[in-house]
Amino acid sequence: MKQVILSRTLPVIYLIMLGLSKYAVVVATVLSIIAPTVARPTELHPGDASDLIINAQDTINGTISASASKTQGIHATNGTALKFTITNNIAGNVNCYINGQDPNKNNAPVMLTPNFLWYYPTASTNADGTPAPVTESVAIPLNAQGLTTTIMIPSYVVSARVWFAVGELQFFTVAGDNGSFSVVQPSQSNPADPSAGINWGFIEFSYTADGGIYANISYVDFVGLPLGMSLTDTSNGVQTALGLKADAVTNVCNDLAAQAVKDSLPWDALCQSINGTVMRVLSPNDYMAANKSSGFETYFDDYVNEVWDNYTSKPLVIDTQNNAGNVSCTVSGDTLQCPDDGINYSKPSTADIFGCNSGPFVTNPTDSSVHQATVPRLCAAFNRGTLLLPGGDVQPSLGADSYYTSGPSNFYSAIVHKYEVDGKGYAFAYDDVNPSGDGENASGTVSSANPSVLGVTVGGPSS
Repeated sequence: MKQVILSRTLPVIYLIMLGLSKYAVVVATVLSIIAPTVARPTELHPGDASDLIINAQDTINGTISASASKTQGIHATNGTALKFTITNNIAGNVNCYINGQDPNKNNAPVMLTPNFLWYYPTASTNADGTPAPVTESVAIPLNAQGLTTTIMIPSYVVSARVWFAVGELQFFTVAGDNGSFSVVQPSQSNPADPSAGINWGFIEFSYTADGGIYANISYVDFVGLPLGMSLTDTSNGVQTALGLKADAVTNVCNDLAAQAVKDSLPWDALCQSINGTVMRVLSPNDYMAANKSSGFETYFDDYVNEVWDNYTSKPLVIDTQNNAGNVSCTVSGDTLQCPDDGINYSKPSTADIFGCNSGPFVTNPTDSSVHQATVPRLCAAFNRGTLLLPGGDVQPSLGADSYYTSGPSNFYSAIVHKYEVDGKGYAFAYDDVNPSGDGENASGTVSSANPSVLGVTVGGPSS
């Protein structure tokens, strides 16, 4: 993968080699520090199947028997078909793609065809070992700007995505052992992905017999084509998650460039562009995962050390917001220790903080209720920079007006929330942590056991 290396100052040694005097060197160095940072988005360079990066995040995995049919009709008699209405607010050719796993066929990967049948991809790989393209027609064209398209989901489906693209996306398959295979989806973090040059985004959903529908808009990984949702249930109740403003991607990128000027960190490199047009913006977690030399490696280190020093001499109170109530934690040696937690907390790295799922923030179903409550509250406090603020010795206790007001913080999250229409849509994993009773709700989810219609707007809210 191409690495993006940012250089914001001309090295002094280079100036000396050019024969400049020591005074010119000093002047040039000072000017390079105070001069505005030029935004340097990550340049996309779409490739082919050989450039795909196969990982768990960008694949749907499963098996399918040799006797399984390639397409399956709508289950009109069992009442499981579900209506999606898609309102297109973008000019140009916009396509929809829906894929997931069929819970009635051992979670076999499926893709929806334009006539609303499930297509079951085959476990194939090219002769040269590269993933094979899905050649079945799976693009569902949307009606023109300002119009609505109706799509029927034939039956229950889990771990599903509804993709929208200004253009055509490319999907692939790669075979495994014993009939297993993966459907390889477009990747936001791979600048050489074959679909990298297309403006796209997706919502995630699962539709089951027991739970009905659960759908989610999330910016934990990236910001892309603005999408919004409205779910109507069979009693005409309505839930909404309106998503981002139409011009959010450009504005988020501009604000990240301004932040890069302030602290000389590569926030602007989170932006991905092709030929000068910004396509999407990665979260710092995804950016760090894709770039070994990201420039953020030690971003939170000094802050973590200050937090550890601060809570060596006084307690950090975690309001578990469950039956455990308030838990008083203190630093002893190199670890933060909380009564009845069962697991001590080592100092988190920057990657641990941005991701909230590694290092001391790993959780398991068998962990104590204290640990399962402490991890999200602690990681949220680090992302929001509230642990050393007045009142920050109780987490959570400070409201949203205190979030991201001190550095270091997850400024990607702060900026994304700035451009959300209704404040909904997670920008890091535990964005739903808030003081009890404050009314904050950053969740971009809608759900119902008795859904009627899921409405989606593409390209920002309808005027």
